[in-house]
Amino acid sequence: MIPSKRSYFLLISGIIIAPILSIFIGIPRSIAAILIFDAVILLLIFIDSWQVRNNRVEITREVPPRLSIGRDNPVDLTVKSQKSKAIVEISDYYPSGFGASAVKLRAAIPVNNTQELKYTVHPTQRGEFAWGDIQVRQLGAWGLAWHNWKTPQSFKIKVYPDLMGLRSLSIRLTLKSSGSLRKLRQMGIGTEFAELRNYRTGDDLRFIDWKATARRATYGNSPLVRVLEPEQEQTLMILLDRGRLMTARVQNLQRFDWGLNAALSLALAGLHRGDKVGCGVFDRQIHTWIPPQRGQHQLNNLIDQLTPIQPVLMESDYLGAVTKVVQQQTRRCLVVLITDIIDVTASTELLAALTKLSPRYLPFCVTLRDPKVDKLAHTATEPGVTDAYNRAVALDLLSQRQVAFAQLKQKGVLVLDAPANQITDQLVDRYLQLKARNQI
Repeated sequence: MIPSKRSYFLLISGIIIAPILSIFIGIPRSIAAILIFDAVILLLIFIDSWQVRNNRVEITREVPPRLSIGRDNPVDLTVKSQKSKAIVEISDYYPSGFGASAVKLRAAIPVNNTQELKYTVHPTQRGEFAWGDIQVRQLGAWGLAWHNWKTPQSFKIKVYPDLMGLRSLSIRLTLKSSGSLRKLRQMGIGTEFAELRNYRTGDDLRFIDWKATARRATYGNSPLVRVLEPEQEQTLMILLDRGRLMTARVQNLQRFDWGLNAALSLALAGLHRGDKVGCGVFDRQIHTWIPPQRGQHQLNNLIDQLTPIQPVLMESDYLGAVTKVVQQQTRRCLVVLITDIIDVTASTELLAALTKLSPRYLPFCVTLRDPKVDKLAHTATEPGVTDAYNRAVALDLLSQRQVAFAQLKQKGVLVLDAPANQITDQLVDRYLQLKARNQI
């Protein structure tokens, strides 16, 4: 039982009225009258709170079975009133460490009615978390007291990588397949034979199949054109660094989480294009190795095995990870290594490892930049030693990264350096370009 503002107002009013009453009926009687008044108010408060017990609202919570890290995940609370109008305040005990769009929800629900209250939670860590009960306050019919209780609805919830982003990417890839991929086939861009069709105005004459045309020339049909499409069943190997550099936080998420989201999105794109996709997670040694396979089951396998992995404060063995690829994958493939670079000196082993892959494989180095460094480097500073020093350091970091990337490009290594929060879309687009140009 919690008194409402109306109750406090009535009790304070009695104290204010007491001096006025003492003028007319005397001090002893005015004190007695105020004590009786306050006692009645307290009794009414207790009765008002007690009456709510028979008209408690019913509350159910609906949460997605899998929460996505770094996203606003919807939570729906369904509140059903009983025989009287219900004014409620609801506090949901979501896991500590989650951000939420609303800490307390308030609603007025008509008699025998149902209302949905919505808010979002924003997880910043992967793993399993305890979701607590629902704390409810319901105002009594007289507005004098709140009846307070908990609805037991605690359970365990798991936070996964960005599944919402994967769902959006899947839709985007499907739309692209129905449009741009068909256009690529018509233009003859690709190396893999898809079908024969009749010649149309504007088709490239180089793709006319004269032998097939000759076999049906007696029937007077138009020439037949070979339709080509980008090659499928190629191999994509993703190496995800989980070492010291990936433990830093970038926009409330660890750099490893941004890399994991990018790795799963790239895997989805590869599987959608018919390629075999594998993944290796490493630090001083190979922590997890998933051999390349095709099909939707491979994406589910990647999500299940990669979700529990957390970054560690260890230096990464890039040569060991690349050696594992060379030993396990004898055919040419695209090797995407997701990590970060500081400068040429600190990244000597990384440069040596990637150059070891060229030219037998197609190495692709993907680095996740901190947007704060970009902002410091490209924003004019206020007069002052500290701001000028911070900007100079940021400019120096970006300059040294560019030197390292220039050395990689000279050795035939593909490079993508982008802010961590933008890396996923740029990486997928770059992969689709490689597929369209048959560079794998």
